[in-house]
Amino acid sequence: MATLQELIAQKEALEAEIARTREKTRSDAIAQVRALMEEHRLTISDLSTRAVVKTRAGKGAKVAAKYRDAATGDTWSGRGLQPKWLKAAVAAGRKLSDFAI
Repeated sequence: MATLQELIAQKEALEAEIARTREKTRSDAIAQVRALMEEHRLTISDLSTRAVVKTRAGKGAKVAAKYRDAATGDTWSGRGLQPKWLKAAVAAGRKLSDFAI
């Protein structure tokens, strides 16, 4: 059975080997990426613009108002449920287009 000192020495040796292997693997990966970039004539800017993924706007993102009540200044973006002030005005015979900004 190995002693504590021997096990600690083995652990340190393994950690050093892991670090060397990790660096070698990283260097190889960088070399492969550079070779592919050169082969396909890509630049860093190509990577950042072509890999852009469209994301949805987060909750609470502001949207410009499309409708405004001139009397009160209340606005509505046209998204979601119609506000009560607009529903009441439309029910009273006004057109939605009357409130368009």
